[in-house]
Formats: sequence, C-alpha cells, structure tokens
Amino acid sequence: MNYPEVETWLRRLQIDIVAGLVSLDDNPRLCQNRWERREGGGGITRTIEGDGMIEKGAVNFSAISGNGLPPAASALHPALSGYDFHAAGVSVIVHPRNPYVPASHFNLRFFLAEKPGIAPVWWFGGGFDLTPCYGFEQDCRHWHRTARAACTPFGDDIYPRFKRWCDEYFYLPHRGEARGIGGIFFDDLNEWGFERCFRFVRAVGEHYLPAYLPIFEHRKTHPWGERERAFQLYRRGRYVEFNLIYDRGTRFGLQSDGRVESVLASLPPEAHWRYDWRPAPGSPEDRLTAYFLKPRDWLAGEPR
Repeated sequence: MNYPEVETWLRRLQIDIVAGLVSLDDNPRLCQNRWERREGGGGITRTIEGDGMIEKGAVNFSAISGNGLPPAASALHPALSGYDFHAAGVSVIVHPRNPYVPASHFNLRFFLAEKPGIAPVWWFGGGFDLTPCYGFEQDCRHWHRTARAACTPFGDDIYPRFKRWCDEYFYLPHRGEARGIGGIFFDDLNEWGFERCFRFVRAVGEHYLPAYLPIFEHRKTHPWGERERAFQLYRRGRYVEFNLIYDRGTRFGLQSDGRVESVLASLPPEAHWRYDWRPAPGSPEDRLTAYFLKPRDWLAGEPR
C-alpha cells in the first residue's frame, strides 16, 4: 500500500482534467484556490466559470488527515471511529451552458485508516455519471461503452456490478427518480489487493474525459431557447437536492472541516424549483423521466 503514490497521481489527474475541460471552451475563466484545513492537510480547487460553454465547472483535489473518521465515513466503518485517517481525492463537476449538453460528475478517492499496533485499513471509491436534461441514445451508449471499456480488463462482471451500484446510488428516493443515466460507481474497494485496485482506479480516471468530451463537443452548438433553459434550471434543482441530501462526498467534506466553498462547488450557479410542475405528455422534457431516467442496459446487443 502506497499512499504517497496515490496522492501524487491524483494531483496530476486534476491538472489533466482541467486541461481537457478548458479545451472545450472558447472563453474559459479559470480560478484557483489553495486551502488548508486546521487539523491537517488541504487542497486545491480549480474552477471554470463565466460566459463560455461551461457555465460552471469545478475540479477539486484534497488530501487531508486527522484523528477519527467523520460520520459520513465511519457510519460504514464503525470499528474505525478511533483511527487516524488520511484521505485524498479528486472530484469533478461540469454544468454546461447549453441545455442539450449533459452535466457530468467524476470522483475518485482513497482512504487510509491507521492505529498503532494494528494493520492499516484502506479502500478506494469513486466513478463517473452523466446527467442530461435532454436525452440522446447515442450519448448514453457512448458514455456506457467507455465506462465498460475501463472495467473490462478487470473482469466481465465488473461493469455490470458497478453500473448497477451507480443506478442505485444516484437515485432520489423522495422523487422516485434517478438523477441521471448512470455510469459506474464503487466504494470500499480493496478486495483485489492494492496494486490491482490502484490500476483499476487509474483506468477509471483515464476514461472520464474520453467518455465526456465527445458528447460535449457534439452537443455544444445545438440550438436552444428559453424553453430549454427553463427546463435545464428545473432539472438542476434535482441535482441540488441529491447533493445536499444524499451525497456522501458532500457530507464528508463538510464534516471533515473542508473548505465550504470547495465542498459546495459541485452546485450549479443557477437552479429553479417550480411547484408541482409536469411536462407535457410525449414532449422531449417528458421523455427524459419516462425513458432516459429509467435504469436500463444501454449496451444491450452490442459486442464487447
């Protein structure tokens, strides 16, 4: 197990993802903040926000340490509540301006828990998922095809297993609907040993931009107007609800005394809530929840 190696790779991954996202925008406005945590560690938040193709993007790197895991982590690992911990991760969110370009989310993290005289405990978690306002089967297939490509070298069962986990995790119980069209999600990953798990995590990290950039490039010039913008802001409300109510990463960041602005950088710059609003039956807006937000095998019938 090599924590410094993971941290170094995550730092480099943040830089690579920022460069990839900047390439999408004709007029990116970049901002960088370094922050420190009172108890130990800190991070770097890099944002893209302005009048360009990306209305708001955030790529966070953090590496923190302390005594006693925050409740968001210790709830699943109560035996580790008194351990010292180190946690490093990269998280990405992109909220495009064009409603026909889906939002995307990516996250990878590593936890190490230690106590004198006891073998250290470690695990990886993360994945990537896609949140469209207007669905296109071509985009869904490309997204999931790339996710499967990241997983296949590690076993034919990995993509179906982590896809199902993603569908179950990014779900709003109070709304009875999925947040998006999924992708892959995993947590507490240590079953293969450190080297194989780290290779898998690197594969996931290396497939995020190939999954997202072609979709963004293809949809970013699609014409849109007030109707599409209003629906985009309405759907962003669902995104906010999930992140503030259910997301483990948000809870962990706030409970671990992370920089609040960085923790909440995943939220969109604008969102709307409309009381008891329903899309017109058969409309593109209705088709999003009626078809695209239903868990399904997007790669059915495709050769591996």
